[in-house]
Amino acid sequence: MELAEKEQSSSSPISELQRRLLDGSFVVTAELSPPVSTDPSEFIERALALRSAVTAINVTDGAGSKAHMSSLAASYFLVRSGVEPILQMTCRDRNILALRGDDPKLGDQPDTKPVFDLDTQALLATAQRMRRERTLPSGVEIKGKVNLVLGAAELPVDPPAGWRPQGLVSKLEAGAQFIQTQFCMDIGVVRRYASRLLELGVAQKLPILIGIAPIPSARSARWMKEKLYGAIVADRIVERLERAADPKAEGIAICVELLQQLAETPGVAGAHVMAPAFHSAIGPAIEASGVVGAKRARVG
Repeated sequence: MELAEKEQSSSSPISELQRRLLDGSFVVTAELSPPVSTDPSEFIERALALRSAVTAINVTDGAGSKAHMSSLAASYFLVRSGVEPILQMTCRDRNILALRGDDPKLGDQPDTKPVFDLDTQALLATAQRMRRERTLPSGVEIKGKVNLVLGAAELPVDPPAGWRPQGLVSKLEAGAQFIQTQFCMDIGVVRRYASRLLELGVAQKLPILIGIAPIPSARSARWMKEKLYGAIVADRIVERLERAADPKAEGIAICVELLQQLAETPGVAGAHVMAPAFHSAIGPAIEASGVVGAKRARVG
């Protein structure tokens, strides 16, 4: 048994996300960005609207390299409201998603100097040590339990012959317990990606949640396909949105179809639904798909 599996099986799950990752459920998460505001009420309202549709909600940290309410503070407001958060970047919550972060040149303060003291693997390894040894990197003891469920992000690929997922393996070895991918709006690519991960024994050890979106327009789809680093959007999806009389409704329909297809794909543990400019569509798309409460597709 691998180290990560030993650690997960040695004690009871510490969060609902971890419980569902371990029990074979098809896991659905979503993503919300904290407001540029000192008032969290609208943010909390959006999260509460998703509570019945998702297991946990990512709280972004500097998404798009733009300033907003602290993700730690926003996560606190979710916990207080009965919503399970996935706190991005920092190492002080139950569910944590370790990310490199966006380049400041893309944000609202492009003159800001980027500082990357740690890469994703180093951040995961630091949190892993805190959890396993209850010590800081300096060796100072941490008093009390360090209950962390660690995750990381990854770019999905259409695997060429001989492809090996070195990034995923290194994140698994560093302590990752789940992965959320960049947008992959092409079920053919997902199936080939998942099949290769199963073939190499990676998907069995590391649950993969595929990133998807209810895309509101053909313009948005083209931008994602051409400008968003690592995103995969099938040409047929762009064409469907171009032909649609109601692109927003079509975008939701496409998202529903993808959720259903992902739930039927061996090697896929769930979906991560993101829609920063169309957040009102996340809940309806998930609920219409009927995947809430479903089990993952069987392997073999």
